[in-house]
Amino acid sequence: MDSTCHNELKLPKKPTLSPTKLTTFLACPTMYYWTYMDDRGRWYARSKSYYSFGTSLHSVLQRFHDKGDTGVETVESAVAALEESWIQAGYANQDDMNQALGEGKAIIEKYVDDFARKPVTAETVFIEKQFRMDMGEFDLIGRLDRVDEHADGTIEVIDYKSGRGGVTEEDVAQDTAMGCYQLLLRNRFPGQRVIATIIALRTGEQASSGFDDSEARKFHDDVRLLGEHIVRYEFEGHVPTKKPLCEGCDFLPLCQKAPGYG
Repeated sequence: MDSTCHNELKLPKKPTLSPTKLTTFLACPTMYYWTYMDDRGRWYARSKSYYSFGTSLHSVLQRFHDKGDTGVETVESAVAALEESWIQAGYANQDDMNQALGEGKAIIEKYVDDFARKPVTAETVFIEKQFRMDMGEFDLIGRLDRVDEHADGTIEVIDYKSGRGGVTEEDVAQDTAMGCYQLLLRNRFPGQRVIATIIALRTGEQASSGFDDSEARKFHDDVRLLGEHIVRYEFEGHVPTKKPLCEGCDFLPLCQKAPGYG
């Protein structure tokens, strides 16, 4: 068989949906379109200081929990790593950025110090690891901050929230991303208990929640139905509608040009 025939037999690439894509579509299909489907959107998307802040902290925590990285093991080395990897994009001015950096240093210092005081009860098995799960018409994907395995076999996904001052068990149970992460880990570790934990980095508060089998099946079905709706959605005929979310949206100038917007 020649290469031309071989190429003709290649199957189309299956769509992938992440928790961020799912929640973006639920918030506004137009925002989803400009973010993920039309290149014009990238010219309007602006850098956000809270993204830069969170990414900067995540990169340090990734190194701190990486057993193969011996460069970030103390408070001092963690703070130095934050300074080296600090992302400056999105801040209104130098003073705002310096204030955020100071807050970031305080968060990292507290996190590393608190972690050193706690007994080791689990082994970290994955750091910033992407998982994928076949959902039929699409693949569900997710990049997990950290995955620990406990002595009793429980698998725990841990998600850092840099903007939160607190968190409850209900917050975790209702979080779409944490639900998706549990599905991905249940698929990767069949038969093992899976729980999800959110750590509010500003205070160190944390809370956990986990699906039972019935809840996991229902959430799986809900995600599958939503994903199928997204991949089948007729964006060409979509008319953007005005909603409270429009105020301050990067893509508002694009929507205002669309016939029928209002």
